[in-house]
Amino acid sequence: MARRFDDKRRGRDGAREGRPSPSFSPSRQAPSHAPSGRPVIYGFHAVIEALKNPRRKAMVLHITENALNRLHEAMPKLPVAPRLARAEEIDRMTGSGAVHQGLALEVDGLPAGDLADLSGEGTVIVLDQVTDPHNVGAILRSAAAFAAEAVIITERHAPDAIGVLAKTASGGLEHVPLIEVGNLAQALVKLGDLGYWRVGLDSEGPEDLEKSLATGPIALVLGAEGRGLRRLTRERCDTLARLDMPGAIKSLNVSNAAAVALAVVTRFRTAK
Repeated sequence: MARRFDDKRRGRDGAREGRPSPSFSPSRQAPSHAPSGRPVIYGFHAVIEALKNPRRKAMVLHITENALNRLHEAMPKLPVAPRLARAEEIDRMTGSGAVHQGLALEVDGLPAGDLADLSGEGTVIVLDQVTDPHNVGAILRSAAAFAAEAVIITERHAPDAIGVLAKTASGGLEHVPLIEVGNLAQALVKLGDLGYWRVGLDSEGPEDLEKSLATGPIALVLGAEGRGLRRLTRERCDTLARLDMPGAIKSLNVSNAAAVALAVVTRFRTAK
């Protein structure tokens, strides 16, 4: 059965460059910034991977005593001095309802990724107007699990690479570059020039994904809910393909579709 790929917008975790978005509500949504104004990453796995990442500059670790005991078990030597804090303090940094697990790390942003840095040998994920931070974070987590080279998104409406996105990525943000591009169609042309076989996932694609793959580097292109891939995006793909599955559910969330597609690519390469 053909599958549709959904990107259900749940709202952003905060405004870019520290500015609250127009829909920001202090009681419901947090900017994911510390009182210092620096962005924060929260959640056990996201924080520990950030602390291990030599490219990530960690500034202040706000942490409860219980969380510190747990963190020391996993990482006895911390690269930054912890600051003991109450859970309520961390709540104010991360927002009501955020599952911070008792720790929040003030950080500087990672160096910006660039298409020119790609090896031209592996797999990249290209997202066409996928803006929900939960979905982008989940895709980053899958990308890290399947050793993808990068996740590429459009600059416009891109979710902040902190807060909800970083928590959902569960450390994947520290291992897979998140590359923002101004023009996705031009980026796809560049990927083609670098040798990537560009496969657009579409529920009406002419063949199953595995049959559409080619040896060499692969760019998996996924679109947002409802609209799917835009016209220019489709035109810049080498082929369109669908995910055929035997189950009764006819649609997949875009993050689930990305994980399945990465598994298909991995199986295809292993069999060669």
